[in-house]
Amino acid sequence: MEILVCIKQVPDDSVEINLNSSTGKPNLEGVTQIVNAFDTYALEMATRLKEKVGGEITVVSIGDESVKNSLKNCLAVGGDRAFLVKDDSESLDPKSVSKLLIKAKEDIEANLGKKFDIIFCGKEATDYALGQVGLLVADELSLPVVTNVVDIETEGESAKIKQETEDGYNILEASLPCVVTVQKPNYEPRYPTIKTKMAARKKPIDELQPAEKPENTVEVVRVFEPVKRSAGVKIKTETVEEAVEQAIKLMTEAKVF
Repeated sequence: MEILVCIKQVPDDSVEINLNSSTGKPNLEGVTQIVNAFDTYALEMATRLKEKVGGEITVVSIGDESVKNSLKNCLAVGGDRAFLVKDDSESLDPKSVSKLLIKAKEDIEANLGKKFDIIFCGKEATDYALGQVGLLVADELSLPVVTNVVDIETEGESAKIKQETEDGYNILEASLPCVVTVQKPNYEPRYPTIKTKMAARKKPIDELQPAEKPENTVEVVRVFEPVKRSAGVKIKTETVEEAVEQAIKLMTEAKVF
């Protein structure tokens, strides 16, 4: 089983990020760059599949030299080899990203002399949360695609996939090769050990140069901070009846109804 996992390096989403008042862009100074959370789920799912059926995992990302640190972390938790598509652009739209990933996939396959059976992507990135790259890759390659995947098994030339929906789960079957975008499963990504970290340091990060840099087809005009939620109101009364009466009064004043 040959597996390709696409990852993105993003600002740590556990840190509150504000906009720079002069540039109107997110102020990322001092914010640690990490592997996108949904991509870590994709890598963990791919690693569990590899442990069941065998094969190898290739990890690919787009960005500058700093992304190599994230790729090293991926090599310490399941990846067998890693490639970096060198691109110093401040931002790329999903269409441009998908074109770069497809070219990278083709170059890596030519380099390895074998084709990928499954392409794993996170369902979205935690910085802009557009959720389009996996779908665009599948569309361009004319491959089956399943979104919001929480489990996957393979048998022969097909994959049995568990998809999370608003109403529960779907069990789907897709022929290989295919693309899956991964939702948070019911387990957490594994942590690297000292041994796996040391082994990852010895593995090279091969660089890929895009033959032609795609132009963005989407222009970001302005970025807005999410509206901050105001603190709630605590109701302290002696009886339930008084609490209900006070709650109704507050909602009436706020014109909720």
